[in-house]
Amino acid sequence: MNPPPAATREIAREERFNAVWTRELNDVFADVAPYYDRANYIASLGLWGYFLRQFMSTVDIRPGEKMLDVCAGTNAIGIALLGREPTLEVHAIDRSAAMQEVGRRNAEALGFTIRSVIDDVHTLPYPDNSFDVVTLQFASRHLRIRRVAEEVRRVLKPGGRFYHSDMLRPANRTIERLYYAYLRFCLWFTGFLFRSGQPALNCKEYFIQALQMFYSAEELNDMLEDVGFRDVTHKTVFHGMLGFHRAVKPGANAAPG
Repeated sequence: MNPPPAATREIAREERFNAVWTRELNDVFADVAPYYDRANYIASLGLWGYFLRQFMSTVDIRPGEKMLDVCAGTNAIGIALLGREPTLEVHAIDRSAAMQEVGRRNAEALGFTIRSVIDDVHTLPYPDNSFDVVTLQFASRHLRIRRVAEEVRRVLKPGGRFYHSDMLRPANRTIERLYYAYLRFCLWFTGFLFRSGQPALNCKEYFIQALQMFYSAEELNDMLEDVGFRDVTHKTVFHGMLGFHRAVKPGANAAPG
């Protein structure tokens, strides 16, 4: 599948996936929440922790800062950042109460407090200029990502930093085809291993199609700049299959990247 031009990508993605996004994904994540982290570890061939460490290495934090993790899931990002800097004020937002319940237990087991909100991330329920840092990991393919990026920019303080990580569409077509073949196997295998329910099984092909119509690393750079971020940088691993982006809201000086 060839993705539509970047200029019309968001319109095409919404037309294609709106029904899944609005009616099905809540049930999918309620189904997978109890085994989400274990499934990712297996699907990544044990590299899930490496991916998290690579992302964390791009995130600049200062003592006492206020940060928001968007689509926080099981709170892996907030927990990792609190482990590095316990003085952070960490907020989390996710549409899935089931995922956040797992995340709450994970945080409390380590003695961490993460202030959680269950809500739609396309309209963040926070005032303008609220956060020093916003993170978003492994969820953008399931979002109207341009709209979310605009909301992230709104709630960041001037000079605030946005850190993004997700699976991306590789620029090399051969690698892209091999990538999708491996992902199809992983979805089948983890579904079998963890006895996934029907909501998750019904969306196996959607997960591939969502990636096929997503952005490459360079295209995501351009989109972030287009919504008003500056100093947008990225690095990729595995030939562009996974990318880490950093962007700054114009204003006061930000921490060095």
